[in-house]
Amino acid sequence: MRSRAAAFPLLAVLSWGVMFPVLASALARVDPLNLTTTRYVLATAVLIALLLLREGLPSLRPGGRAVEIVVLGVVGFAGFNLLTNLALEHATPQQTALFVATTPLVTQLVRWARDGVRPRPALLALSLVALVGVGLVITRGSLAGLDRFGVGGLMMIAAVLGWAIYTHGGSRFVGWSPLRYTTLTATAGTLAMLAASAGADLAGVQHLPAAADLVAVAPQLAYAVIVAAVIAVLAWNTGVRRLGSANAALFMNLVPVTTFAVQIARGYRPTAIELVGAAVTIAALVAANLVTRARMVSRRSEPETTAVADPVAVVDPVAVVAR
Repeated sequence: MRSRAAAFPLLAVLSWGVMFPVLASALARVDPLNLTTTRYVLATAVLIALLLLREGLPSLRPGGRAVEIVVLGVVGFAGFNLLTNLALEHATPQQTALFVATTPLVTQLVRWARDGVRPRPALLALSLVALVGVGLVITRGSLAGLDRFGVGGLMMIAAVLGWAIYTHGGSRFVGWSPLRYTTLTATAGTLAMLAASAGADLAGVQHLPAAADLVAVAPQLAYAVIVAAVIAVLAWNTGVRRLGSANAALFMNLVPVTTFAVQIARGYRPTAIELVGAAVTIAALVAANLVTRARMVSRRSEPETTAVADPVAVVDPVAVVAR
């Protein structure tokens, strides 16, 4: 695995790791549904503008795949983001981020169930090792922290499963650019968010945020839209295309480690077991890189007819990849 290619998903996961504390601070002024909806209305507007500039008006047509686009957009795009923000009301950012570390495992299992692509034993094992390291970081060697997660944990399990189903769906749109696929599913997901937020507002479950509240969280929104929803995903999908979905997904184990580091910068002091967990996670990623590099070298020595392409299955909801 070339170091330059690995730098792309690394940049993405570091940005997303910072995002959890950022969003948690914004929830003090704006409720989860309205915050998520506002964020993705802005992100989708950027995506539509980019798609029109790059591919023209015809690219906004679903091409006979409207039902599939709506299902994937609602299940993955809206589901993952709404459930994640709701979970942040029940748990700390680092606890929530822990569940994101299950993405490599869930992604490989979804591919196995959907396409019959059996996970490579080495990468599956290293994913488990990295997840164990993350668990040590977050729980400090005790499962008590996860027991307190409760409802938030269930939300995150559903969120990650929805994310895996959505992102795997990208591999079925081989004739589309990633920008077109993500823009149309983002539009469907955002419309679902708008409907959910409007219903909750009318039912009195939440209240439409005042202009002063949105101004107060403007810095958090700017980071979540520009950095986490544009720059980071551009880097992520570039890395996915160069490394393959299973290999790039391993980097998601660094999301909770990064979140934890942000909390340390804010005054939290880690224990020895937490530092050991971080070292285990990083070591597992390095080992995965070495295993993949050895496999790539072995492949180059084989006849071209034996090569097997690893389809890209991990596509972020707001991915912008230049082609």
